[in-house]
Amino acid sequence: MMMQPSPLLSTASLGAINTIGQWLAQDDFCGGSAYPADCVVLAGNAVIPTIDAACRIASEQQIPLFITGGIGHSTTFLYAAIASHPRYNTIPTTGRTEAAILADIAQQFWQIPAEKILLESRSTNCGENASFSTCLLAKSELTLNTAIVVQDPTMQRRTIATFRRVTRDDPDAPRWLSHPGFIPTLCQQEDRIIFANPQEGVWSVERYLSLISGEIPRLRNDETGYGPRGRDFIVHVDFPAEVEAAWLTLQNDGTLTAVMNHRSLA
Repeated sequence: MMMQPSPLLSTASLGAINTIGQWLAQDDFCGGSAYPADCVVLAGNAVIPTIDAACRIASEQQIPLFITGGIGHSTTFLYAAIASHPRYNTIPTTGRTEAAILADIAQQFWQIPAEKILLESRSTNCGENASFSTCLLAKSELTLNTAIVVQDPTMQRRTIATFRRVTRDDPDAPRWLSHPGFIPTLCQQEDRIIFANPQEGVWSVERYLSLISGEIPRLRNDETGYGPRGRDFIVHVDFPAEVEAAWLTLQNDGTLTAVMNHRSLA
């Protein structure tokens, strides 16, 4: 959960990271209270507080929990997070889909009945999470006016934009609301960078930086991004001026750019 960049990050760079990270972790709710919904969609990821948030909402509102996730390039991170978690480490992981593992958490630790859990176990990326999930939800007997989508905070804004793109032409599509479970913030503590709100089962700082660095280019609506003018995976996403300024700050920090572009950590 920490890294030791040399030299230490400037106040400007640290603030820029937090500006971008908090923007990526799109939360459509104020004050942490979830809006009443008809379903929670949990996209497979390895961030335990996010997984817990989805289960908590489904349990408190007594609504179906739809879990989407097969076996993809990041599934091993979920295996590792489960193995090191003080409560969830009894759940078998190796060779199992993300949806199956998360369903075990929902049933065994959050007492969500099996009949309230729906699974999609083929998707291997964010786009498939959205397309496969919406297809299955449309075929289900659920009446969906509002659905809460919960994902790794670094991918939350892209995930909700993907769901909205997939259902853009569907007049009966539910209202997709975004909730990341928690919003990460970094701070400097003596000679290291740590999470100001540390929790069990989150990324290392290095991996967090690598993930957020990859999200900004993906969210662009240009020839290389995922927007309508590029690969057309997501709806157009507006970038606030403060996010653009923060991204420029990070791009001008040579030491931090080297860490953020270390794609072996992605």
